[in-house]
Order: sequence, then structure tokens, then C-alpha cells
Amino acid sequence: MKPNSNRSVGTAISSKFLTAAALLMLPGLALSGQTMVAETSSKPADIKSTPGSERPQIRVEKRTPAYWRVTFDNPPFNIFGPETIPQMEKVVAEIETDPKLRVVVFDSAVRGFFLTHYNFTPPLAESTSLPAGQTGLHPLPDMLVRISKAPIVSIALIRGRATGVGSELALASDMRFASREKAILSQWEVGAGFVPGGGPMARLPRLMGRGRALEVLLGSDDVDGDLAEKYGYVNRSFDDDKLDPFVDALAARISGFDRQAIADTKRLVDFASLPSDPEIGAGWDAFISSVQRPVAQKNIGRLMEMGLQTNTDIEARLGHYTGTLAEK
Repeated sequence: MKPNSNRSVGTAISSKFLTAAALLMLPGLALSGQTMVAETSSKPADIKSTPGSERPQIRVEKRTPAYWRVTFDNPPFNIFGPETIPQMEKVVAEIETDPKLRVVVFDSAVRGFFLTHYNFTPPLAESTSLPAGQTGLHPLPDMLVRISKAPIVSIALIRGRATGVGSELALASDMRFASREKAILSQWEVGAGFVPGGGPMARLPRLMGRGRALEVLLGSDDVDGDLAEKYGYVNRSFDDDKLDPFVDALAARISGFDRQAIADTKRLVDFASLPSDPEIGAGWDAFISSVQRPVAQKNIGRLMEMGLQTNTDIEARLGHYTGTLAEK
């Protein structure tokens, strides 16, 4: 499949989706968003005085010119919504173009949640206005692909739940390190009747092999830090109090090395390890097609009735509640 033909197919399917499922907002549906973007700063943003639909959800702390922390801060669950997309786009663009940057670490300021699924509740208009991204893919997979190919090192520091979009961001990062006690990773979509859209089918088999990837994707269950390390979902898991010191030391160490040597080495590793853009696009197209099926719409409705996005227990134990949707 050629990239440009993939783009046209994805656009056509997306149009059909928006007509057939106008009221359904499912994880990973990031076709577009608002025009507001978050300002990056070395200081935390003041979120109390800003309306929820406009406040920054992402903070960038430039610890040094070569080492940044990108922190997701959208309590209570770090849900990724259409308002997040332009904010994330601005961050990704800066990551790609800053000539001094060498390392970026993605982390979370929200207790219990690294980054979770897509926001189901905004009006449809908030997800229909953005065009495809630079790769020709829709904005979410586009940004994930660009993070993987950026000439810098990206590290996911996972404490709390990385579900759906959170797992897909971690997989798109160059390295992943997790809290043994507090990290939970999952691709839960098949359990709700649809296909993941952010590229895990293309990335997971390269990390852990076909059988384990299918176990994670089709089992749709939670994976803790220990099992994630054993399976290759993450590089390593650490006792929680040792996670931050290790990641900070590694990031600081790499940030002191020659930028061109880092970029060239990563580019050559990418040749052997990254999925192609059409592979990522095929997953997105499958997602768009699958969410139109009545079973997916019914299952998301059932989860919303249980308290998805409002009930802490549902969000914290999404693997358990997704399992209750299975036919007996």
C-alpha cells in the first residue's frame, strides 16, 4: 500500500464513520480538534483559572536546553481528548525542530494515571476540523509516528495506568520504564468490540513477539509492571522509589552526548525496527471501520453507564470491567 493511497482510503472511511456514528467518541479517535494550543514553559501552568475546555493539559519543563520533561496534567484521569490534539501537536513540532534538544521524557502529574483513553463526551464538531498530519495519517497516529522518527531520544516514564492512547504513546517512544508497583499498561479495545487505532498491532510484535502481542491485544487485560518487563512491553520495571532517579540519570546522561551521533544512531536503528507508515495507517483504517459495528457502540454505551470517565474504580480497573462485556 502506498502512503498517499492509504491517506485517501483513511479519509473516505473517516467520512463514513462521522456520518454513521456521529454520537460515538471512542478511544484513539483523534481526527481533529480545536485551535487552542498549550504554551510550553519551564514553570507549571495555572490550571485553576482556566476553563476545562481551554486549559493546558500538557506542561513542558525544559530542565536544560538538551533535556525536557513533557508532563500530562489533565485530572482526574488524564483522558486524551480533542482539545489535547493541538496542544500535543505543538509539543511534537517543538521536539522535532529544536536544535539543542536531545532527550524528552514523557510523564504524568496525575496520581494513578499516566495517560488513558480518548474522551468520549465532547461535541462531534471538536473532532472534525483538523486535517491529516505531516505523514498523511490522521493527527493521533501522525504524531506518534513523528515521535518515533524524531532525531531525539524519547522516554516514557510510566507510573499509573497507560491505557489505549497512553499505551500507544509509550510504544511510540524509544524507551519505556515502569513502576513495578504502580504501572498498568493495556490495549483494551478488542474487549469492547473494536480494533486499536494508534498502531499497537504494528509495534507490539516487534517488541515481544507475535504470541505475546496477541495475548496483550486479544486478552484486552491489564499488564502490570513486572509482566510488562518480562514481555518486553517496557525496557525495565523498577521499585517505585527508584524509577524517577533512574530515568532522570539516564536522560541527563544521554542529553550530554553529541546530538548528531544520537540522531544518526537512532535513524539506523529505526530502519530495522520501526513499522512503516502504511502499517500504522492500516490499523487506523481498521479502527475506523470497527467502531461502526453495533457491538462496539453497545459496549461503549455499557461502560459509560457503569461510570467510564466519571468513576475512579471503573477507570482504575478498566481491564476488569471490560471483561464483564464478554458474552457468556
